[in-house]
Amino acid sequence: MIADGVLAIWCRELQSDDISMDDNFFTLGGHSVIMAKIQGALIEELGVEVPMDQLFINPTVASISAYIESQGTVTR
Repeated sequence: MIADGVLAIWCRELQSDDISMDDNFFTLGGHSVIMAKIQGALIEELGVEVPMDQLFINPTVASISAYIESQGTVTR
């Protein structure tokens, strides 16, 4: 499930183990540098390229996972 991988990346990059699927990235203290790290991790670890604008538009694990799944680009 792509959401599990996305959540693991978010937890690591936001340095928190207490993130739910519907927590907002920005409310959790996320900013552009962390978002860029998440974007890179999505490519390296999950094999998906997510445009930066989609990360801003989809600020929860649930919404960005749904976006990734809708693109049908998951390779790992």
